Amino acid sequence: MTRTDEKVRYLPGGKVEALTPLSAASGVENVLRILEGRWKLVILFHLFGGKVLRFSDLERAIPAISQKMLIQQLRQMEGDGIVRRIVHHQVPPKVEYCLTDWGQALCPALDALLKWAALREPAET
Repeated sequence: MTRTDEKVRYLPGGKVEALTPLSAASGVENVLRILEGRWKLVILFHLFGGKVLRFSDLERAIPAISQKMLIQQLRQMEGDGIVRRIVHHQVPPKVEYCLTDWGQALCPALDALLKWAALREPAET
């Protein structure tokens, strides 16, 4: 399996363009596309804080997810440059997952979303 972390550009380089309402909406839409999926945020929260977890650790931590779905979600996040897959060539094979620097940078943004959601007044019944 080839490593993707060297191919992915994590942090934008150079100048930052001024945002227009259209470009801002498009940028947020792209981010939401990267994070969409029932399990991606759960996986992210298990890996935050510099944790390095084996595949089996993630399976145990998220018992409701199927093995196939966990593999799919991890591969998508690896392809998007959020997760790094570390393969140790040994018998039995050992595969670990951790967040890239770019993936770890999501933590404050998701924390801000949680705080924002907490401001919502409960709906009257």
